Amino acid sequence: MAENETPQSERTEQPTPKRLEDARRKGQVPRSRELSMTLVMLTAACSFMVMRPYLADKLTEIMEFGLALERGVVLDARVLPGMLAAGVAKGIEMLMPLWAILFAAALIGVLSFGGWTFSLEAAKPNLSKLNPLSGLKRVFGWNGLSELAKAMTKFVLVGVVASVFLWGLSRDFLGLGRLTIDAGLAKSAWLVMVSFAGLSSVLILIAAVDVPFQAWQHKRRLRMTKQELKEEHKETEGKPEIRSKIRAAQQEIANRRMLEEVPTADVIAVNPTHFAVALKYDADAMKAPIVVAKGADLVALNIRRIGEAHDVPIFEHPPLTQALFYTTSLNEAIPQRLYVAVAQVLTYIYQLRRPGVGGQRATKPNIEVDPELFESPHVARRAGRRRADA
Repeated sequence: MAENETPQSERTEQPTPKRLEDARRKGQVPRSRELSMTLVMLTAACSFMVMRPYLADKLTEIMEFGLALERGVVLDARVLPGMLAAGVAKGIEMLMPLWAILFAAALIGVLSFGGWTFSLEAAKPNLSKLNPLSGLKRVFGWNGLSELAKAMTKFVLVGVVASVFLWGLSRDFLGLGRLTIDAGLAKSAWLVMVSFAGLSSVLILIAAVDVPFQAWQHKRRLRMTKQELKEEHKETEGKPEIRSKIRAAQQEIANRRMLEEVPTADVIAVNPTHFAVALKYDADAMKAPIVVAKGADLVALNIRRIGEAHDVPIFEHPPLTQALFYTTSLNEAIPQRLYVAVAQVLTYIYQLRRPGVGGQRATKPNIEVDPELFESPHVARRAGRRRADA
């Protein structure tokens, strides 16, 4: 089913960051025309009030230029078009600063909500927009009704405020007839500017409501179904078989790096065939021996083979090896409960490497390990539950 044909009631999941980013690339971002219009109207009102002396001088200059024409110039068809063009040029020159300010205000209004985006997707021809049924759905749908409600609200609100302004300034408007021409024009300009600024300020209320509404509506349009969410997850994370291959490759790389550390070990504890743990200890740099490599079955066999090739001592002790395997992670120090046992092993290995030192003879130590340490976590949990039940 196409995205625009899926009922909104089935779109129960919030849009993911990927979906929002894809929509932005297509040019689908939240926009508020009310915010842009409000900013332009307020900027225009403030600009008129600030630039009133400049505009009055320029307008006076244009009127003097137009009214100072001689009778012969007015009747000369060859000269009159040039004079008209000069007058238009003066008008454009007068309004150019105002246009630049309003253009900047309109640009800021657009970029302040939704940000900058450029996409050719919106420019592509879409024949579905020519479908009358689709047009009726847009007109009488949720978006059309919301736009109608906003238009009616603006009309009522601006009408009420305009009535209040006219009522409050009615004496000033009626008193214009008692003023001189210069004073009347100045007073009229002031009344128009104040009314324009007041009516423009009303739009702030509409924009304050429209901005969060447009943000909510944008996310509502991009809501996803559960199936779309699953498909995106698969697309993002990859198919299970691909992820499995990636994990296998990562595990192979990790094992290769781990096996490279085996020649640096001081001793390798073995099961003798199922487990192998390589230990390294530097009294000057380490607080306790660390596990540089460990593995079971084939990995254990490779650890032992590499250790033998590089003359790393092999120490067979199944309980200690399993305890090290289950309680210690790679590149971590051994637990305190195994300090004594590992110290005995390292002492024994040291004596083997340095026979006759101190008059001591290398004797394989009798190492005792707590059974809870060399049981697998699964077996240990079952044993713990049995003891708790007893």
